[in-house]
Amino acid sequence: MSADLSAGPTAELISARIDRLPPNPYLRTVVARIAIGGWFEFYELFMAGYISLGLIGAGLFTQDSHGYFDLHGYASFTASFFLGMFVSTVLLSRIADRYGRRATFTYSMLGYSVAAVLVAVSASSPLIVLFRFVAGSAIGIQLINNDTFMSEVSPAATRGRYMSLGYVLVLTSVPGVALLSWLLVPHAPFGIDGWRWVMLIGAAGGVLVWLLRRDLPESPRWLAAHGRLAEADAVTTEIEVRVRRHVGRLPDIAPTGAVAPTTGAGGWSEVFGRRYGIRTGVLSIFQFAQTIAVYGFANWAPILLVHRGFTVVHSLGYSFMIALVTPFGAVLSFLLAERVERKTQIVLAAIGVGLFGTLFASADLTALVIAGGAGITLCNNWLIGAFHPYSAELFPTRIRARAVGFAFSWSRVSAIFVSYWIADILARSGTGGVFVMIGIAMAAIVFSIGIFGPRTDGRTLEELSP
Repeated sequence: MSADLSAGPTAELISARIDRLPPNPYLRTVVARIAIGGWFEFYELFMAGYISLGLIGAGLFTQDSHGYFDLHGYASFTASFFLGMFVSTVLLSRIADRYGRRATFTYSMLGYSVAAVLVAVSASSPLIVLFRFVAGSAIGIQLINNDTFMSEVSPAATRGRYMSLGYVLVLTSVPGVALLSWLLVPHAPFGIDGWRWVMLIGAAGGVLVWLLRRDLPESPRWLAAHGRLAEADAVTTEIEVRVRRHVGRLPDIAPTGAVAPTTGAGGWSEVFGRRYGIRTGVLSIFQFAQTIAVYGFANWAPILLVHRGFTVVHSLGYSFMIALVTPFGAVLSFLLAERVERKTQIVLAAIGVGLFGTLFASADLTALVIAGGAGITLCNNWLIGAFHPYSAELFPTRIRARAVGFAFSWSRVSAIFVSYWIADILARSGTGGVFVMIGIAMAAIVFSIGIFGPRTDGRTLEELSP
């Protein structure tokens, strides 16, 4: 039975038309183009650890930190970026809900590129810390926007696979930045420090995103949620035309029986209200905890390896070997999408991080240390591949970026302080103490998501979050 199109477009009908679309190359291409913007986000997010030894070797930063306001400590280099992300996710995440996914995708990346260039040419640690804060502010907006963008253009039946596939592409950035750092950081091509070259390569993302924005559709769900039904209808029609070229006749638009999505702007009272408040709390706990493992390990892996007795060159080489498995975490999420519930994947990945962390911290053989690091990286990125689509499913379009942004801000809070905690614990208790902290964080994820997280697989966004 087909839905009635004669009455004109409605927000419910727009969503139903997207959800009936079969798997097709066009939407996979749209998701991939958004993910390319995400590639440069994750390049920047994970870059700090791989250039850390270059920053320290150049005398700009020190491994030890003498308090939270020591701008010469490496912890301040990482913390400033995450502080910028915290500020933007709390105060600026509503930009994507107000001005649209496509515009936010473009201009936030351009802002990041300018800031990255300024970091690369700065000669003092205070200036580097300042411009890292600005870069983090731009990336914070981009990261939230891209998840909402991908989720809103994806049909319900393939949403998990599309977004996981997007993150397979995104996470190739990690071995990419690890390889560039291994090749460049120990050297100074043309008299310029290698870490600066790594930064400048990342800054090229803004130019590429500007080119990618051509023919990229605005989210029809966002347009419909803001009452711009004629535009939403036109964009959806264009998507249908392009999909039809690949698959032929489209399936009928089945009546969903769901409550029609509410249009207009949502507010903070809804984010913390009766319907979505528990989800906001659960996701906030998860975000605070996951960063301790994901970025705590990634940003300190080369230093942790040096602490275990490896040389700088060997540490960077082994870090690259560990980073090679990064995309396979998202591949695992892609293979399990729509087969294993996303909340179950998150719980299993968190348990895996704890087990492999024990191996990394206690093993004596080099091969086992690398295997432990690779296992942590695999599970961390399986976690990323599963939670990005999961978090975007928990809120309606009208508040999606705002709510996800608030919860995500808690990951920035822990990210700001985790480098200081690791520096202190590493000095006092070694790598074993660092992984005790990571294990406690993973236990918090298993508890919060495993018990209180809702099931989402195979359900429409409007059914999950009316």
